[in-house]
Amino acid sequence: MNPLLTTVAVLLAVTASSIGADSKAIKPHDEEAIQRAVAGDAKMAERARLDTNRPAYHLVAPGGWINDPNGPIFHNGYWHMFYQHNPYGDGWGNMHWGHIRSHDLAHWERLPIALWPSKEVGEDHVFSGCSLIRADGKPAILYTSIGRGKSATDYAEQWLALGDDDLLKWEKIGPALLPSIHGDMKVWDWRDPFLFKYKGADYLVLGGNLNHGKGGEAIVNLYKAKDASLMNWEYLGVLFKHPDPKVVNIECPNFFELDGKWILIVSPHRRVEYFIGNFDGKTFTSEKQGLLDASDNFYAPNCATDPAGRRILWGWIRGFKDGQGWNGAHTVPRVLNITAAGELKQEPAKEIETLRKKHLISLVQKPLAKESPIQASPDSAQFEINAAFHDGNNCGIRLFKSETNPGLEILYGEGQLHVGDKTASLALSGKDPLNLRVFVDHSVIEVYANQRLCLTRVFHPAAKPSVEFFARAEDQTLNAEIFELESAW
Repeated sequence: MNPLLTTVAVLLAVTASSIGADSKAIKPHDEEAIQRAVAGDAKMAERARLDTNRPAYHLVAPGGWINDPNGPIFHNGYWHMFYQHNPYGDGWGNMHWGHIRSHDLAHWERLPIALWPSKEVGEDHVFSGCSLIRADGKPAILYTSIGRGKSATDYAEQWLALGDDDLLKWEKIGPALLPSIHGDMKVWDWRDPFLFKYKGADYLVLGGNLNHGKGGEAIVNLYKAKDASLMNWEYLGVLFKHPDPKVVNIECPNFFELDGKWILIVSPHRRVEYFIGNFDGKTFTSEKQGLLDASDNFYAPNCATDPAGRRILWGWIRGFKDGQGWNGAHTVPRVLNITAAGELKQEPAKEIETLRKKHLISLVQKPLAKESPIQASPDSAQFEINAAFHDGNNCGIRLFKSETNPGLEILYGEGQLHVGDKTASLALSGKDPLNLRVFVDHSVIEVYANQRLCLTRVFHPAAKPSVEFFARAEDQTLNAEIFELESAW
């Protein structure tokens, strides 16, 4: 049979059996499904609260599984964060959208489940997506719908949901984009919509690949809204193809303008990467690339802007122990900028400082002798370290060390930053200081080095909280502060 006729026949057959053929069958709002999920959360929370390794000021679900941050948005004085969530277990599955909000980016409150799988029409999962305020003032979510006996690899639809002004109650409208938008081109693993503006118009990127994950065809596709409803779109083509032929697929693309440049962030089933370049409404030309975080414990970030125009990003932290009643967390919010040298700069949002509960230690121009560490013992495993070593070479910080356990070592030397068994390049010249900002939250450790390198680490302590500042090669001068941090909840 003619390949084109075969493709058309398959698309017609799938569409005839899909939810997109009968959007009226969808329950716009399913309170029963939401309450079941809320009850599941309560049950999982009973187990989760018993685990002393559970983070306290990082974003976590009440219990159960959490992965990708979804649709962060600032609206009516609140930051809203949604997230991929299984309310019935601490492993992946039953994907819903959890929901929390904050006045200050630091203290958060839990809200009811925002999105649920519409089982009445065979929807199995609500995958990742984004949110925005539509031109008519209506809050909107665009997400990837998976179900109807179809796998996430083979078939997906991009659905629209509309919310009330408080973003508390959501109603599903149904499919806004079907695979048929690509004509006779097949896109595998088509998911994770991200909305952005360009010259006042609404655009969208989605991840995927063109060869069933065989490598070399991992792409980001580009779409433009035909009207302000966000229900009608045109396909503009492939925006980006990953230059590494080993990459099999792209997930969770983020695409936005920052400081006069355009940044594309991709999650290619390995460490998250960014590309900096230019965009003309159809073509993205990359000039520079790098790692957003030098750890595979960090994945699937999402971001938004605040009223001041700051670009703020969260990532999913993965790699925790199984069977604890919870699994997964989100990083502290990061503010992104591009330096005068064209490098990506990342630093924790200043609002995190409002979590500082107690000032534990302050060292000003403190001599740090070779092999004679300075020690501190925080009262809890929730603290922040700010440290500046005047000559950043062969020096660092040890955490959770005891007589019988080496703990975790953060060491810089010879152009490399080591955080336990994770290593990343950090080129400091001559006598450049080493500036470390470290967030310790029980089993989560986030390291920011000289505003140029981020490394997120999951570490399950086997000793009481402790901090050692050390120098190996020569004497140092140290400035350091340690703050105990309170819970975000």
